[in-house]
Amino acid sequence: MLRLPHDWAWDSWVVQDGELFHLFFLKAPRALGDPARRHTRARVGHATSTDLRSWREEPDALGPDPDGWDDLAIWTGSVVRTDSGGWAMFYTAICTRGYGVRDQRIGLATSADLYTWQRVIDRPVVLPDARWYQTLPEVPAGPEAPSETWRDPFVFPDPDGHGWRMLITARQRDAPRFDDGVLAEARSQDLIHWQVGPPVCRAGAGFGQLEVAQARMIGGRPTLVFTCHPDEQSAARRARWGAHSTWSVTGESLTGPWDVARAQPFTAEPTLFAAPLVQQPDGQWVLIGFCNREPEGVDAFEIIDPIPVRLAGGRLEAIGRQGSASITAE
Repeated sequence: MLRLPHDWAWDSWVVQDGELFHLFFLKAPRALGDPARRHTRARVGHATSTDLRSWREEPDALGPDPDGWDDLAIWTGSVVRTDSGGWAMFYTAICTRGYGVRDQRIGLATSADLYTWQRVIDRPVVLPDARWYQTLPEVPAGPEAPSETWRDPFVFPDPDGHGWRMLITARQRDAPRFDDGVLAEARSQDLIHWQVGPPVCRAGAGFGQLEVAQARMIGGRPTLVFTCHPDEQSAARRARWGAHSTWSVTGESLTGPWDVARAQPFTAEPTLFAAPLVQQPDGQWVLIGFCNREPEGVDAFEIIDPIPVRLAGGRLEAIGRQGSASITAE
Protein backbone atom coordinates (compact mmCIF):
# COMPACT_ATOMS: atom_id res chain seq x y z
CA MET A 1 0.00 0.00 0.00
CA LEU A 2 1.11 3.54 -0.66
CA ARG A 3 -0.37 6.20 1.60
CA LEU A 4 1.37 9.56 1.74
CA PRO A 5 1.30 11.57 4.98
CA HIS A 6 1.03 14.97 3.31
CA ASP A 7 -0.67 14.23 -0.01
CA TRP A 8 -3.73 12.49 -1.33
CA ALA A 9 -3.00 9.84 -3.97
CA TRP A 10 -5.61 8.62 -6.44
CA ASP A 11 -5.55 7.72 -10.17
CA SER A 12 -2.42 5.77 -11.12
CA TRP A 13 -0.68 3.91 -13.92
CA VAL A 14 2.22 1.45 -13.86
CA VAL A 15 5.12 0.50 -16.10
CA GLN A 16 7.80 -2.14 -15.48
CA ASP A 17 11.49 -1.65 -16.21
CA GLY A 18 13.50 -4.76 -15.40
CA GLU A 19 12.67 -5.89 -11.87
CA LEU A 20 11.34 -2.48 -10.86
CA PHE A 21 7.74 -1.30 -11.14
CA HIS A 22 7.24 2.43 -11.59
CA LEU A 23 3.96 3.81 -10.27
CA PHE A 24 2.81 7.19 -11.54
CA PHE A 25 -0.11 8.68 -9.68
CA LEU A 26 -2.08 11.85 -9.17
CA LYS A 27 -1.35 13.69 -5.95
CA ALA A 28 -2.42 16.91 -4.24
CA PRO A 29 -1.74 18.37 -0.77
CA ARG A 30 -3.91 17.18 2.09
CA ALA A 31 -3.52 20.72 3.44
CA LEU A 32 -6.19 21.76 0.92
CA GLY A 33 -8.69 20.34 3.41
CA ASP A 34 -11.52 19.56 0.99
CA PRO A 35 -10.66 16.65 -1.35
CA ALA A 36 -12.88 18.18 -4.03
CA ARG A 37 -10.21 20.86 -4.45
CA ARG A 38 -7.57 18.33 -5.47
CA HIS A 39 -8.52 18.32 -9.15
CA THR A 40 -7.10 21.78 -9.83
CA ARG A 41 -3.93 21.09 -7.81
CA ALA A 42 -3.07 17.67 -9.21
CA ARG A 43 0.40 16.73 -10.38
CA VAL A 44 2.06 13.39 -11.16
CA GLY A 45 3.85 11.66 -8.31
CA HIS A 46 6.24 8.73 -8.72
CA ALA A 47 7.03 5.68 -6.61
CA THR A 48 8.95 2.45 -7.22
CA SER A 49 8.55 -1.11 -5.98
CA THR A 50 9.72 -4.65 -6.68
CA ASP A 51 6.48 -6.27 -5.49
CA LEU A 52 3.66 -3.69 -6.05
CA ARG A 53 3.09 -3.60 -2.31
CA SER A 54 5.94 -1.79 -0.58
CA TRP A 55 6.69 1.50 -2.32
CA ARG A 56 9.52 4.00 -2.25
CA GLU A 57 8.39 7.52 -3.06
CA GLU A 58 10.51 9.26 -5.70
CA PRO A 59 10.63 12.92 -6.77
CA ASP A 60 7.52 14.03 -8.63
CA ALA A 61 7.48 13.14 -12.32
CA LEU A 62 5.47 16.01 -13.81
CA GLY A 63 3.64 19.13 -12.74
CA PRO A 64 1.81 21.94 -14.54
CA ASP A 65 3.87 24.31 -16.66
CA PRO A 66 3.14 27.88 -15.46
CA ASP A 67 4.01 29.24 -18.90
CA GLY A 68 2.38 26.51 -20.97
CA TRP A 69 -0.97 25.37 -22.27
CA ASP A 70 -1.11 22.92 -19.32
CA ASP A 71 -0.64 25.46 -16.52
CA LEU A 72 -3.38 24.45 -14.05
CA ALA A 73 -3.14 20.72 -13.27
CA ILE A 74 -1.98 17.38 -14.68
CA TRP A 75 -4.33 14.41 -14.75
CA THR A 76 -4.26 10.72 -15.64
CA GLY A 77 -2.22 9.16 -18.45
CA SER A 78 -0.06 6.21 -19.44
CA VAL A 79 3.60 5.41 -20.16
CA VAL A 80 5.07 3.30 -22.97
CA ARG A 81 8.58 2.34 -24.01
CA THR A 82 9.41 3.94 -27.33
CA ASP A 83 10.94 2.24 -30.35
CA SER A 84 14.26 3.94 -29.51
CA GLY A 85 14.32 2.51 -25.97
CA GLY A 86 13.22 5.64 -24.12
CA TRP A 87 9.86 6.33 -22.51
CA ALA A 88 6.85 8.42 -23.45
CA MET A 89 4.21 9.66 -21.03
CA PHE A 90 0.85 10.76 -22.37
CA TYR A 91 -1.09 12.80 -19.83
CA THR A 92 -4.27 14.81 -19.42
CA ALA A 93 -3.98 18.51 -18.57
CA ILE A 94 -6.24 21.44 -17.79
CA CYS A 95 -5.39 25.13 -18.02
CA THR A 96 -6.35 28.47 -16.50
CA ARG A 97 -7.81 29.60 -19.81
CA GLY A 98 -10.80 28.21 -21.64
CA TYR A 99 -13.26 26.28 -19.47
CA GLY A 100 -11.09 25.13 -16.56
CA VAL A 101 -11.66 21.52 -15.52
CA ARG A 102 -14.12 21.03 -18.40
CA ASP A 103 -11.47 21.91 -20.99
CA GLN A 104 -9.34 18.73 -21.12
CA ARG A 105 -6.37 18.17 -23.41
CA ILE A 106 -3.68 15.51 -23.91
CA GLY A 107 0.05 16.19 -23.73
CA LEU A 108 3.31 14.31 -24.19
CA ALA A 109 6.52 14.15 -22.19
CA THR A 110 9.54 11.88 -22.67
CA SER A 111 12.23 10.40 -20.45
CA ALA A 112 15.38 8.33 -20.81
CA ASP A 113 15.12 6.80 -17.32
CA LEU A 114 11.52 7.21 -16.02
CA TYR A 115 12.71 9.73 -13.41
CA THR A 116 13.30 12.93 -15.36
CA TRP A 117 10.66 14.07 -17.85
CA GLN A 118 10.64 16.77 -20.54
CA ARG A 119 7.71 18.04 -22.56
CA VAL A 120 8.11 17.30 -26.25
CA ILE A 121 5.85 19.88 -27.86
CA ASP A 122 4.21 23.09 -26.62
CA ARG A 123 0.64 22.12 -27.52
CA PRO A 124 -1.77 19.21 -27.08
CA VAL A 125 -0.88 16.21 -29.22
CA VAL A 126 -4.41 15.14 -30.13
CA LEU A 127 -7.72 17.03 -30.11
CA PRO A 128 -11.34 15.80 -30.29
CA ASP A 129 -12.98 15.63 -33.69
CA ALA A 130 -16.44 17.22 -33.57
CA ARG A 131 -17.70 14.80 -36.23
CA TRP A 132 -17.94 12.15 -33.53
CA TYR A 133 -17.19 13.66 -30.13
CA GLN A 134 -18.69 16.27 -27.88
CA THR A 135 -16.77 19.54 -27.90
CA LEU A 136 -17.39 22.58 -25.78
CA PRO A 137 -19.59 25.42 -26.97
CA GLU A 138 -18.24 28.95 -26.94
CA VAL A 139 -20.46 29.72 -23.94
CA PRO A 140 -20.53 27.18 -21.08
CA ALA A 141 -23.95 25.68 -20.36
CA GLY A 142 -23.67 26.11 -16.59
CA PRO A 143 -21.80 24.60 -13.64
CA GLU A 144 -23.59 21.24 -13.91
CA ALA A 145 -22.86 20.79 -17.61
CA PRO A 146 -20.70 17.79 -18.48
CA SER A 147 -17.09 18.32 -19.41
CA GLU A 148 -15.94 18.05 -22.96
CA THR A 149 -14.30 14.85 -21.69
CA TRP A 150 -11.07 14.21 -23.59
CA ARG A 151 -8.71 12.54 -21.19
CA ASP A 152 -7.05 9.41 -19.77
CA PRO A 153 -4.95 8.48 -22.84
CA PHE A 154 -4.00 4.80 -22.90
CA VAL A 155 -1.31 4.15 -25.51
CA PHE A 156 -0.21 0.71 -26.70
CA PRO A 157 1.56 -0.80 -29.72
CA ASP A 158 -0.69 -1.72 -32.60
CA PRO A 159 -0.89 -5.54 -32.37
CA ASP A 160 -0.66 -5.74 -36.17
CA GLY A 161 2.60 -3.80 -36.16
CA HIS A 162 1.19 -0.57 -37.62
CA GLY A 163 2.55 1.95 -35.15
CA TRP A 164 0.58 2.93 -32.06
CA ARG A 165 -3.00 3.12 -30.81
CA MET A 166 -4.47 5.47 -28.23
CA LEU A 167 -7.74 5.01 -26.33
CA ILE A 168 -9.28 8.24 -24.99
CA THR A 169 -12.16 8.85 -22.59
CA ALA A 170 -14.71 10.81 -24.63
CA ARG A 171 -18.41 11.59 -25.05
CA GLN A 172 -20.30 10.89 -28.25
CA ARG A 173 -21.80 13.90 -29.93
CA ASP A 174 -25.57 14.28 -29.52
CA ALA A 175 -25.96 11.14 -27.38
CA PRO A 176 -28.17 11.26 -24.24
CA ARG A 177 -26.55 12.07 -20.92
CA PHE A 178 -25.37 8.94 -19.02
CA ASP A 179 -25.47 7.05 -22.31
CA ASP A 180 -22.88 9.19 -24.11
CA GLY A 181 -19.66 7.67 -22.78
CA VAL A 182 -17.45 6.20 -25.51
CA LEU A 183 -13.80 5.44 -26.16
CA ALA A 184 -12.20 7.51 -28.88
CA GLU A 185 -9.31 6.06 -30.85
CA ALA A 186 -6.29 7.75 -32.37
CA ARG A 187 -3.43 6.21 -34.39
CA SER A 188 0.19 7.24 -34.85
CA GLN A 189 3.40 6.05 -36.45
CA ASP A 190 5.76 8.17 -34.34
CA LEU A 191 3.91 8.91 -31.04
CA ILE A 192 3.83 12.63 -31.93
CA HIS A 193 1.47 12.93 -34.91
CA TRP A 194 -1.96 11.39 -34.27
CA GLN A 195 -5.01 10.81 -36.44
CA VAL A 196 -8.33 10.66 -34.59
CA GLY A 197 -10.91 8.13 -35.74
CA PRO A 198 -14.45 7.14 -34.75
CA PRO A 199 -15.23 5.49 -31.40
CA VAL A 200 -14.26 1.86 -30.83
CA CYS A 201 -17.50 1.27 -28.92
CA ARG A 202 -21.09 2.44 -29.19
CA ALA A 203 -22.90 4.92 -26.97
CA GLY A 204 -26.12 3.82 -25.31
CA ALA A 205 -24.58 1.29 -22.90
CA GLY A 206 -25.55 3.15 -19.73
CA PHE A 207 -22.18 4.78 -19.13
CA GLY A 208 -21.67 8.54 -19.03
CA GLN A 209 -17.89 8.10 -19.00
CA LEU A 210 -15.47 5.27 -19.70
CA GLU A 211 -12.51 6.45 -17.66
CA VAL A 212 -8.91 5.17 -17.50
CA ALA A 213 -9.55 2.40 -20.02
CA GLN A 214 -6.95 -0.32 -20.66
CA ALA A 215 -6.84 -3.03 -23.31
CA ARG A 216 -4.84 -6.10 -22.21
CA MET A 217 -4.47 -9.75 -23.14
CA ILE A 218 -5.68 -11.73 -20.10
CA GLY A 219 -5.52 -15.49 -20.34
CA GLY A 220 -5.11 -15.16 -24.10
CA ARG A 221 -8.29 -13.07 -24.45
CA PRO A 222 -8.46 -9.37 -25.35
CA THR A 223 -9.91 -7.63 -22.31
CA LEU A 224 -11.04 -4.05 -21.77
CA VAL A 225 -11.12 -2.63 -18.24
CA PHE A 226 -12.47 0.81 -17.42
CA THR A 227 -13.95 2.90 -14.62
CA CYS A 228 -17.34 4.55 -14.42
CA HIS A 229 -18.54 6.09 -11.16
CA PRO A 230 -22.12 5.02 -10.27
CA ASP A 231 -23.17 8.68 -10.49
CA GLU A 232 -22.16 8.59 -14.17
CA GLN A 233 -24.23 5.49 -14.98
CA SER A 234 -27.79 5.32 -16.24
CA ALA A 235 -30.58 4.42 -13.85
CA ALA A 236 -31.14 1.19 -15.77
CA ARG A 237 -27.52 0.06 -15.39
CA ARG A 238 -27.46 0.88 -11.67
CA ALA A 239 -30.75 -0.96 -11.17
CA ARG A 240 -29.36 -4.07 -12.85
CA TRP A 241 -25.88 -4.18 -11.35
CA GLY A 242 -25.89 -1.97 -8.26
CA ALA A 243 -23.18 0.53 -7.41
CA HIS A 244 -19.84 -0.55 -8.92
CA SER A 245 -16.99 1.50 -10.37
CA THR A 246 -14.65 -0.90 -12.22
CA TRP A 247 -15.95 -2.77 -15.28
CA SER A 248 -14.57 -5.28 -17.79
CA VAL A 249 -15.55 -6.90 -21.06
CA THR A 250 -13.80 -9.27 -23.47
CA GLY A 251 -13.57 -8.82 -27.22
CA GLU A 252 -12.11 -10.23 -30.40
CA SER A 253 -9.12 -7.88 -30.63
CA LEU A 254 -7.17 -5.40 -28.51
CA THR A 255 -8.14 -2.77 -31.06
CA GLY A 256 -11.87 -3.42 -30.71
CA PRO A 257 -14.58 -2.80 -31.46
CA TRP A 258 -15.76 -3.28 -27.87
CA ASP A 259 -19.33 -4.11 -26.93
CA VAL A 260 -19.39 -2.21 -23.64
CA ALA A 261 -23.09 -2.92 -23.24
CA ARG A 262 -21.89 -6.41 -22.16
CA ALA A 263 -19.49 -5.02 -19.54
CA GLN A 264 -19.78 -6.53 -16.07
CA PRO A 265 -18.65 -5.07 -12.75
CA PHE A 266 -15.68 -6.05 -10.61
CA THR A 267 -17.64 -6.98 -7.50
CA ALA A 268 -14.78 -7.75 -5.10
CA GLU A 269 -14.19 -4.02 -4.52
CA PRO A 270 -17.24 -1.99 -5.57
CA THR A 271 -15.46 1.34 -4.99
CA LEU A 272 -12.22 0.36 -6.76
CA PHE A 273 -11.41 3.24 -9.09
CA ALA A 274 -8.84 3.99 -11.80
CA ALA A 275 -7.44 0.50 -11.37
CA PRO A 276 -4.38 -0.38 -13.48
CA LEU A 277 -4.02 -3.98 -14.61
CA VAL A 278 -0.45 -5.09 -13.96
CA GLN A 279 1.25 -8.39 -14.70
CA GLN A 280 3.54 -9.69 -11.97
CA PRO A 281 6.81 -11.50 -12.77
CA ASP A 282 5.09 -14.86 -12.18
CA GLY A 283 2.55 -14.02 -14.88
CA GLN A 284 -0.31 -13.34 -12.49
CA TRP A 285 -2.44 -10.31 -13.37
CA VAL A 286 -3.46 -7.97 -10.57
CA LEU A 287 -5.49 -4.82 -10.11
CA ILE A 288 -4.26 -1.97 -7.94
CA GLY A 289 -5.74 1.53 -7.74
CA PHE A 290 -7.61 3.41 -5.03
CA CYS A 291 -11.04 3.04 -3.46
CA ASN A 292 -13.16 6.08 -4.21
CA ARG A 293 -15.02 6.55 -0.93
CA GLU A 294 -15.14 10.33 -1.10
CA PRO A 295 -18.99 10.37 -1.28
CA GLU A 296 -19.01 8.57 2.09
CA GLY A 297 -16.66 11.09 3.64
CA VAL A 298 -13.96 8.41 3.99
CA ASP A 299 -10.34 9.31 3.25
CA ALA A 300 -9.19 6.39 1.10
CA PHE A 301 -6.80 8.36 -1.12
CA GLU A 302 -4.11 5.70 -1.14
CA ILE A 303 -2.89 3.03 -3.56
CA ILE A 304 -4.10 -0.35 -2.33
CA ASP A 305 -2.27 -3.68 -2.28
CA PRO A 306 -2.64 -5.68 -5.51
CA ILE A 307 -5.72 -7.85 -6.02
CA PRO A 308 -4.97 -10.98 -8.10
CA VAL A 309 -7.58 -11.47 -10.82
CA ARG A 310 -8.60 -13.89 -13.53
CA LEU A 311 -11.18 -14.04 -16.29
CA ALA A 312 -14.32 -15.97 -15.45
CA GLY A 313 -17.40 -15.93 -17.62
CA GLY A 314 -15.96 -13.08 -19.67
CA ARG A 315 -15.33 -10.75 -16.73
CA LEU A 316 -12.58 -10.10 -14.21
CA GLU A 317 -12.97 -11.63 -10.77
CA ALA A 318 -10.71 -11.62 -7.73
CA ILE A 319 -8.98 -14.87 -6.78
CA GLY A 320 -7.99 -13.83 -3.27
CA ARG A 321 -6.05 -11.00 -1.72
CA GLN A 322 -2.40 -10.78 -0.83
CA GLY A 323 -1.61 -9.98 2.79
CA SER A 324 -1.08 -6.52 4.17
CA ALA A 325 2.25 -4.89 3.40
CA SER A 326 4.28 -2.21 5.08
CA ILE A 327 3.83 1.38 4.01
CA THR A 328 6.92 3.05 2.57
CA ALA A 329 6.79 6.74 1.78
CA GLU A 330 10.33 8.03 2.05
